[in-house]
Amino acid sequence: MGHQNDTGDTNGTGNAGTEDKLRDYLRRATTELREVKRRLKEEEERRDEPVAVVGMACRYPGGATSPEALWRLVAEGRDVLTELPDDRGWDTEELYDPDPDRHGTSYAYEGGFLHDAGEFDAEFFGISPREAVAMDPQQRLLLETSWEALERAGIDPLSLRGSDTGVYVGAIAQEYGPPLHRPWEGADGHLLTGTTSSVVSGRISYVLGLEGPAVTLDTACSSSLVGLHMAVQSLRSGETDLALAGGVTVLATPGVFVEFSRQRGMAPDGRCKAFAAAADGTGWGEGAGLLVLERLSDAVRNGRRVLGLVRGTAVNQDGASNGLTAPNGLSQQKVVRQALDRAGLRPADVDVVEAHGTGTRLGDPIEAQALLATYGKNRPADRPLLLGSLKSNIGHTQAAAGVGGVIKMVMALREGVVPKTLHVDEPSPHVDWSAGAVELVTEAVDWPETGRPRRAAVSSFGISGTNAHVILEQAPRTERTPENPGPAPEAAAPASEGVERAPGSVKRVPGSAERVPGSVDPAPAPTPVLASPFLVWPVSARGEAALRDQAARLLEFSTAHPEAPDTAVAHALATTRATLTHRAVVVGEDRDELERGLRALAAGEESPHVTVGVHTDERVGYVLPDPDGPWRAMARELADTSPVFREHLDVCARALTPYTTAPVRDAVLDPAGPDRPADEQTLRCALFAVTVALVRTCRALGTRMDAFVGHPVHEATAVHLAGALTLDGAARCAALGEKHTADQPSWLWFRPTEQAAAGGGGEDYAVLVDLAGGASLLTGLARAYVNGSPVDWSGLLSPADAAPVDLPTYAFQRHHYWLGAPERTVTARTLLHWRPADTPTGAAADTWLALVPAGFTDEPFVTRAVEELAAQGARVTVRSVDLTDAADDEALGRILTGTITEAAPAGVLSLLDVDGSPCGDGLMVPRGTLAGLALARVLHALPEAPRLWTATDDTADHPEPAPLAWAA
Repeated sequence: MGHQNDTGDTNGTGNAGTEDKLRDYLRRATTELREVKRRLKEEEERRDEPVAVVGMACRYPGGATSPEALWRLVAEGRDVLTELPDDRGWDTEELYDPDPDRHGTSYAYEGGFLHDAGEFDAEFFGISPREAVAMDPQQRLLLETSWEALERAGIDPLSLRGSDTGVYVGAIAQEYGPPLHRPWEGADGHLLTGTTSSVVSGRISYVLGLEGPAVTLDTACSSSLVGLHMAVQSLRSGETDLALAGGVTVLATPGVFVEFSRQRGMAPDGRCKAFAAAADGTGWGEGAGLLVLERLSDAVRNGRRVLGLVRGTAVNQDGASNGLTAPNGLSQQKVVRQALDRAGLRPADVDVVEAHGTGTRLGDPIEAQALLATYGKNRPADRPLLLGSLKSNIGHTQAAAGVGGVIKMVMALREGVVPKTLHVDEPSPHVDWSAGAVELVTEAVDWPETGRPRRAAVSSFGISGTNAHVILEQAPRTERTPENPGPAPEAAAPASEGVERAPGSVKRVPGSAERVPGSVDPAPAPTPVLASPFLVWPVSARGEAALRDQAARLLEFSTAHPEAPDTAVAHALATTRATLTHRAVVVGEDRDELERGLRALAAGEESPHVTVGVHTDERVGYVLPDPDGPWRAMARELADTSPVFREHLDVCARALTPYTTAPVRDAVLDPAGPDRPADEQTLRCALFAVTVALVRTCRALGTRMDAFVGHPVHEATAVHLAGALTLDGAARCAALGEKHTADQPSWLWFRPTEQAAAGGGGEDYAVLVDLAGGASLLTGLARAYVNGSPVDWSGLLSPADAAPVDLPTYAFQRHHYWLGAPERTVTARTLLHWRPADTPTGAAADTWLALVPAGFTDEPFVTRAVEELAAQGARVTVRSVDLTDAADDEALGRILTGTITEAAPAGVLSLLDVDGSPCGDGLMVPRGTLAGLALARVLHALPEAPRLWTATDDTADHPEPAPLAWAA
């Protein structure tokens, strides 16, 4: 009799069952705990993981339209400040006055300006001219820069549609255009979206179809670094996988010059003398800069080229400083320490600081003391912190200043050089430079070797009191994998013993390449779908002119960089550039043939190396191989060069086996066989196998097939390829000569016509592509691609060909847009002092030409002016000019030029101002005044121009003189 336990189980099995359940529970709990720990570890690593800079684009003064151009500018130590722009409607003559107390004027006349800030390719982005002119130029500039930044990152911008890519840009609201309640003609309806700051970021997301956060922020001069800080947070939290961050400033009015003149805050010469004894104020500039950011592990996994790392960022506020706009040194120290802490670094681990450094007597000493108190303490005396400022080269670009400093420092990290800061007579005497190891860089120096990766920091402080600090690190060396097949970036120096390493930072193993979180083990490299002996360089654009310019850019790149592998260029063109409407395929056996094709494409000439076409929304039909054509030769070539074709050929041969003994493979592949099998069954079977394998090879390359055209022998094959008949059923029809029984889709099959045979268009589809044309599949693919079918050209290459290549960015076709601005040679005056002219003298015995608007020759003012000039002894000829006949300024200019050239006078008396009828887009300027401006331009262009006198009527019944004057 068994012992009965407490549970009533006399056999003891209850305890065993309980123990089993307990062990099972513990196993599950242990597994779950391990999973929780794993997830927590991943979350911690992601939170602290460095963020990779994988793309950069910019527009800064001095022609710095790329990061490389900006680097050349600072490396050469150039000052690129210029006079005030003359194409924005600013009254530059009345604006300048050396007296800082004169109302409405500026005592500085120079700055770092983008003189092409009004240029924009509206058509590329699907924006009408009316909307483009109503858009804040900051929006326009960032649209183009975002496209360029993504291209430079090796990302097809159109491939991001629907992604969670975020946009974080700094932008300060400008005064572009009129008030919303008083819109100028042609601008109404677009001003709200055109001038609202939130749309600066939203427009980028809208155009590219991005669905991550889109944030425009304004913390004044720290805006772009605050945007970078937010982007890094978003990436580390997993909110986004890719982000665009940066900033932009384009001055729509000279208001900041006028306002800072009253505050005595500007340098009279417009130059920022950062940390110098000669510092006498800031100098203004303009610019735009964008970074493409990705978590480092994702960047490596995606095969990006890492340009640099963002190790840590921080943002804080001055709080209650000794004035609303006065900097707070303690807050600046705090933001530096926060960024270092988040990067897991010590102050001595940072080599260089790109400072805010605006050149003001108040701000620079406060910033320098904060840097001395943080970075300058406890560091080797022979390794002082190096200090500089981009503003000394290009001026203070405000919301674009911080990102400009980041681009400068990323380039410096890569080049191993610290550029000099300009305009430093000697370090500021208002700074105790002995308080720490900080040195102002007044001559370019090689980046100090420290036994670890180079690191730099960038500061930006806003007039709002918002401070930002970013710590950058040299790009790591990454392991080559199929996902990252390109050459590694610059090698970082091995980490020295005792140097702190941030959680999640890259672990460096001596003697080996760096391994980064998220990298994958190497896998067998796939083979190309088609290993063609020819190289293919696809080129596309929006518009014929842009396509030619794009080809010219690529040709220039090719000739300038012969070391760039042909296959790497081909891979980059196929995978990192958007496929747009106007397309070309350049084909060649070597670089010389490819460049000949590009040269012809750029010149708009025909070439055997180029296929050109335009994408339409119509369907593309494919001509299947002619039974009497050279399809066997093509099949033999494809069998040798395409494993996909050979595989499908074998599949079709096996499908035919139950129905025929025809030697299908021999009939196709035997080089000694006849061009056309004599036996009809063998012909049908061989043609079936080749056609199916051919179409499936094309589909493996991403080709879309809407319709088929061909000989009736292909009917069952075509129905199978459309999915309406099985392979077995189609093989039976081919082998036995049977008719298929499946329902035939109405769109699918077209009997051959003369047009089809010639490869021309046909009814219900845009173009017919001969798949076996000229016994070359490549020719058919090229023709399909340029007429709208997608083709994955990377399928002609292996992953080993995917080395990063800095291809030229898109060739934008820009036009000038600036709301209400006159032409470049005309200065619109907002303040104008009119006074009577002195009595004309010195006209005796001269021949004068009096120009009068048609219909005004009998006006008392006109007759009195002509009589007065004649009374001085001049011979006066009166000519009337029909101002309403001239369609535009150019037409009026031709009329005036002809009139003056024919008369050849010693002087011209302009009485055109008598026509006071309103005219002019938005300005509502009198027609006669605008005609006077055109006349001034005409005379200015003549090699030997006569004197010009302009008379205005001051009688009570004449309209007030126009609030506009000319300067030529």
